[in-house]
Amino acid sequence: MRLELPRMGHEVTVCPDGTTAVAALERNSYDCLLVDLDMPGYNGIDVIAKAKELSPEAESIVLTGKSSLETAVAALRHGSFDYLTKPCRLVEIESVLQRVSQKIELTNKYRAVKQRLERIEGTSELIGRTPAMEAVRRLIGKVAPTESTVLVLGETGTGKELVARAIHDQSLRAEKPLVAINCGALPENLIESELFGHRRGAFTGAEEHRTGLFEVADGGTLFLDEIGELPKSMQAKLLRFLESGEIRRVGENESITCDVRIVCATHRQLDEMVAQGEFREDLWFRINTFEIALPALRDRMDDVPLLAEVLARRFRQGVRSSEDVFSPEALDALSEHCWPGNVRELANVIEHALILCDSGRVLPEHLPNRFASRRLRPTAVRLPSGQTLREMEMQAIHESLDRHDGNKPKAAEELGISLKTLYNKLNQAAELQKSA
Repeated sequence: MRLELPRMGHEVTVCPDGTTAVAALERNSYDCLLVDLDMPGYNGIDVIAKAKELSPEAESIVLTGKSSLETAVAALRHGSFDYLTKPCRLVEIESVLQRVSQKIELTNKYRAVKQRLERIEGTSELIGRTPAMEAVRRLIGKVAPTESTVLVLGETGTGKELVARAIHDQSLRAEKPLVAINCGALPENLIESELFGHRRGAFTGAEEHRTGLFEVADGGTLFLDEIGELPKSMQAKLLRFLESGEIRRVGENESITCDVRIVCATHRQLDEMVAQGEFREDLWFRINTFEIALPALRDRMDDVPLLAEVLARRFRQGVRSSEDVFSPEALDALSEHCWPGNVRELANVIEHALILCDSGRVLPEHLPNRFASRRLRPTAVRLPSGQTLREMEMQAIHESLDRHDGNKPKAAEELGISLKTLYNKLNQAAELQKSA
């Protein structure tokens, strides 16, 4: 091995005994250890155990002349990658080293992808120092270590998925998957297959077996965003899972058990939907075990400069503070806006401004046109006492429509919501007026 493995591209260190091997591990790091079991000083199992302490990412391959099941089990229990019986051929050693190299390559790729996703999505840290956000963090800290179902409430763009991610990251399931799905983004005829999976031939177009998101999230957390959009038929199936822990794939008769924690979120008033017969009351009680209400951005305006700094850091490298990016006038303009689209709207505005200003500081003229045409002062968002959330929402919608002469696409863009959502809110308001 000392002569041949370097010719195959490997760097080799030879140690005559276990004590020397442990000393080498203390000086250098290695990708792989080929370890004999019977050695003077430290034996092979001892060396593997020391390697896990000194170089946790190193893989171990055990070489031994004792081809007993007990020996193999002992080596595998201590984390060895593979087990070869002497005398072994060089081609066998090279084959297992290639598999070690492939594992290292995959691990490095995974870490690179994870880092890129973290840069794009940000971490699960909730940004804000206002009392409202401190209260949210305290609630997350209380509920995360439990197995309770959580319902996250908040307007569109407030960061409900970020709360779900924080709950998962602080839970005992943090090493398992967090799977997110928007219940309103899938057609009704596909959502059952998406959640529970299907067998081949279960319906037209089901040409192969599909694993559902419940199975993908097994052991971890399933985040059901916009739970209020879930069809009534699927509400019954979700309730069955919450009560029994079992799901049934489309086209199969047998149920399977999944260990999944459910976190739900919605911007809708589920109690009103229950009263109107649009949402099952028993399901509402099941998912509302623990409730976390996210404040709108207009209710924590003191966090705007800090959020702007964090978002600017995400879009541009080298940002240390908001003063490095935004002029005082631009920060004032951001702090005076009412942010009907919440943090999502703020992120879009900052990205827009950073594109226009190249690498310089953001000035008021780099902000979207609506900031130049109308500056909303803090007094503009002090709504009359006793006004409901729905009334506040509709006031913001009508003000936006007035500013854009009834142009709904432009109003939806300003509000930070989709055109479909805008139409839905207007239709709901019209139906409420008729029923009144």
